[in-house]
Amino acid sequence: EKIFNWPLYQRVLLLSGVVALILAGFVYFVYLEKHKEYVQLEEKKNTRLAKLQEDQRIADNLPKFKSEYESMKRKLDRALAELPNKKEIPTLLTSIASLAKDNGLDVLRFKPGAEKTQGFYAEVPVSLKLVGSYHEVAMFVYDVSNLARIVNINNLKLDSPKMQGGRNLLSIECLATTFRFIEGGTAPTKKKKRKKR
Repeated sequence: EKIFNWPLYQRVLLLSGVVALILAGFVYFVYLEKHKEYVQLEEKKNTRLAKLQEDQRIADNLPKFKSEYESMKRKLDRALAELPNKKEIPTLLTSIASLAKDNGLDVLRFKPGAEKTQGFYAEVPVSLKLVGSYHEVAMFVYDVSNLARIVNINNLKLDSPKMQGGRNLLSIECLATTFRFIEGGTAPTKKKKRKKR
């Protein structure tokens, strides 16, 4: 009753204050909590929608990915056919020595070196010293290049030809490097070169 006796402007102010408190309580306790929950749900929805679109894109391209996978698998199989495994290395080295002899070269040194691991493959170097004519050396290198396996001939050093038994003979030193596949190996990492300042 006391409030009803107050002047009109005071009653309006009191009523406005009560309404403002109720609105502030609603905004703070209900609206802001729900808005926060709404924002979180909206972010979750957008994340899942993006994942769904990515999954849909993958599903749409699945036949293409499968064909690319099969193509890459065939290429890997072909590449692995050129990289012998550890069991085939002695046979390959024997065939290199046989090629030298078949082409008329005298093998003075045939020394397999230590393997150098390079990630998923290893280099198998063989130091060779051969004596023969220029043509015999050329035919040997040609025959090595036609092997089913990869063999690189590097560091080729030719000495001056010498006449011997009516033949012009060269003394050749070289490094024949073949490669073998390492099961479960990883690709070599490239080290970044730092610039000098």
